[in-house]
Amino acid sequence: MNASELKSTITGVANPVNTELPLWKQPDATPFVRIENITKKFDDFTAVDNVSLNIYKKELFCLLGGSGSGKSTLLRMLAGFENPTSGRIIIDGVDMEGIQPWNRPINMMFQSYALFPHLSVADNIAFGLKRQGASKHDVKTRVAEMLDMVQLGHLGKRKPHQLSGGQRQRVALARSLVKRPKLLLLDEPLGALDKKLREETQFEIMNLQEDLGVTFVVVTHDQEEAMTLATRIGVMNQGLIVQTDEPHDVYEYPNSRFVAEFIGSVNLFEGFVTEDNVDSVRIESKEAGCPLFVAHGISCAPQQRVHVALRPEKINMTRVKPAQDDNCMKGEIIEIAYMGSLSVYRVRLQSGKEIRVTQPNFARDMGERFTWNEQVFLSWDVDSSVVLTS
Repeated sequence: MNASELKSTITGVANPVNTELPLWKQPDATPFVRIENITKKFDDFTAVDNVSLNIYKKELFCLLGGSGSGKSTLLRMLAGFENPTSGRIIIDGVDMEGIQPWNRPINMMFQSYALFPHLSVADNIAFGLKRQGASKHDVKTRVAEMLDMVQLGHLGKRKPHQLSGGQRQRVALARSLVKRPKLLLLDEPLGALDKKLREETQFEIMNLQEDLGVTFVVVTHDQEEAMTLATRIGVMNQGLIVQTDEPHDVYEYPNSRFVAEFIGSVNLFEGFVTEDNVDSVRIESKEAGCPLFVAHGISCAPQQRVHVALRPEKINMTRVKPAQDDNCMKGEIIEIAYMGSLSVYRVRLQSGKEIRVTQPNFARDMGERFTWNEQVFLSWDVDSSVVLTS
């Protein structure tokens, strides 16, 4: 069986049709996973609170949240390891109520990888197939296919302790995929790897998922990992999904202060609306010390108290005052961190508020660099910030 035939077998689609829009943007597309009003309570504690979510075929969907946000509980309910208190889960048109984990079209990869130390790499991958009663020929063929797919064909006879962390991760991924699940669940799959290996493995997972077309749901607390891996991200907080969007939109257009602060670094300015136009708003902010003019698409009321979110990399820092009066602040550099590809500046504004500014180090010789205690002007474009009403 060649790679194309293997892909067709796993996805169930002989000749996938390419469309310009991803499935989640197509109004008539049928969700592959439907989570409908799911609630999970442990005594008086609500771990997942009335969550509804649609996930589409071939997505790599990330559930992102801090510790205790409910993301792992939601994943365990998908797998069948926990039963919902209320609501239902439908996978590929089948209601999962009463269906045991081993009878679901799902496999799950745990953070620890859970490889059997006494078995070889090949036998670890084959374990589920043998338990399923597959013939020796099928086991041998499918294990060989998966070893080639994860580029470990030459290591099939080794034991897990003879592999690197990244190689063990790929063995666990191959074992999860060899039974050809319709849905693969990954719980903090890269948490045990160091930073460099984690970054390399992220792209391996993306390429493998794209090649196979299997639907992946990944749980992670790492924002950078979610931004790299996901086709869409569901941000969770206190048992709720507070925003579901593509990575770019979650970062550039957060819908609340929580999302803005949780994803990346952000500066927040509190103020009140002084002018509300169809596509822009002007805000008076004592913290900023200048009028804030924001291009936006939301409706605000006069004198409404809001926050303006501004990412550090969107700010221009100069020694000479720009011509603009809106979106222009003055401050003093109080801290500098050189991070290699960029430098991070902490600037104290005239109001006393401290904000972060990042500047790319795009050349070795950047001329006269900004330094401590230097007076600087900070400015940005009208479409670089976002108005948050919650």
